[in-house]
Amino acid sequence: MAKIIGGLGSSHAPSLAHAFDKKLQDDPDWKPVFDGYRPAKQWLEDARPDVIVIFYNDHMNRFFFDAYPTFALGVGASHPLADEGWGRRSFPDFEGHPELAWHLADSLISEEFDLTVCQEMEIDHGILSPLPYLSSHFWPAPIIPFPINVIRHPLPTARRC
Repeated sequence: MAKIIGGLGSSHAPSLAHAFDKKLQDDPDWKPVFDGYRPAKQWLEDARPDVIVIFYNDHMNRFFFDAYPTFALGVGASHPLADEGWGRRSFPDFEGHPELAWHLADSLISEEFDLTVCQEMEIDHGILSPLPYLSSHFWPAPIIPFPINVIRHPLPTARRC
């Protein structure tokens, strides 16, 4: 039985990735951003989760307008990093958690929740912009990616999410 221990919310602006990769933590414009992540980073390190379920939006790296699901779930054993046009960032791929991911898929679908199940899913800046700020080592735990459509209409309502 899984236990939810908490939740974090963060921007995923691509500029976060740029600042992190350029090591701008002492730059006066970026220092408040880096410092702002410290309490959440400490909480995550203290909590030591077994797995992290990440809700985000895919930026047309896995899905395109010809087939853009409202909700998807990554069930793979690993999730490679997407090259979003500037080269792949120099981080390791993400470990997945197939056992829990498939359990979530089975449970959600049996409860009549429409879901696209993906055995392959590349991870983009929706996850890669904030997550490096939240860990001293890569990565803090296996992840289960859960992209939500916020691009192609009709969009899911906040209540549906």
